[in-house]
Amino acid sequence: MNSAGIFGGNFDPVHNGHLITALKLYETRNLDKIIFIPASISPFKSDVKSSAPIHRVNMLKEAINGVPFFEWSDYEINEGGISYTIDTLKFFKSKYERLELIIGYDNLLDFPKWKDPAEIIKLASLVVLQRKDTRQDLTNRYFEYAVFPETPVIEISSTEIRQRVKNNLSIDFLVPDRVKKYIYKNNLYKE
Repeated sequence: MNSAGIFGGNFDPVHNGHLITALKLYETRNLDKIIFIPASISPFKSDVKSSAPIHRVNMLKEAINGVPFFEWSDYEINEGGISYTIDTLKFFKSKYERLELIIGYDNLLDFPKWKDPAEIIKLASLVVLQRKDTRQDLTNRYFEYAVFPETPVIEISSTEIRQRVKNNLSIDFLVPDRVKKYIYKNNLYKE
């Protein structure tokens, strides 16, 4: 059975927390691959200005270069407009027998607000990453469909990385070296 973990986000930039978590899920969830899919425009971040899609894709390429079980897809970017997970899953369901949608705990809390959440859970298993500050007292009806694998809690944020670059602070150990070089070469996050 061919299987894939679908890992979406802005990836602006992709960082070591994304990669370490994806590696752990690849190893523990019995997946053939993890596919990183940068959003064209996130429905919940439509007011956030992201780096150009070409930069986000190129940083992903740099980050996962040489890792045979990590792939990237520009499906959502090529579709343009607001990226809805349901559309992405329908596209990948035609290629993979088993899909696992990798989301953060905060995304699960907001899951009822997503487009067609009931359809999403028919197409893919919900694999939820927990964070250190996860509030266990909050819930919704989609929690019963979620699995909470043990993953490392890595407190790195793309927002923090962008701020550090803007403020001329080091981003060593936060992103892969190839991503760091790409950021500096292309003068990203300076504005």
